Amino acid sequence: MKNIEVVASIILKDNRIFITQRGYGEFKDKWEFPGGKIEANETKEDALKREIEEELEAKIKIEHFLNTIEYSYPTFHLTMHSYICSLISPSLVLKEHEAAKFIDIDEIDKYDFLPADILVINELKQYLKRK
Repeated sequence: MKNIEVVASIILKDNRIFITQRGYGEFKDKWEFPGGKIEANETKEDALKREIEEELEAKIKIEHFLNTIEYSYPTFHLTMHSYICSLISPSLVLKEHEAAKFIDIDEIDKYDFLPADILVINELKQYLKRK
């Protein structure tokens, strides 16, 4: 089975969470935290900043490492490193996603997230309670 290692950005603004909806591929229309694959010779943090610039034309500040989750999809195994981030850029531009929004944590269960992201959400809820 193929192994894929990615990074995910949980962008917080005014206690709201930024989520994106996939506009392509096998998981089209599912919601997720933006991010992507780590390239060779790239740190996780550099990969996350690059991916957010590419996908959203935005700059972020990485505030806190949240967690690493492992999830096996039918055709690949995913390792995802998630980070709490804040926006440096004043706006976000959707380059790859069909929709995006800021939501309250109380609304998050209303969205159809990718299975791996659901594992992140469980930890995110705990993190926000402690904050």
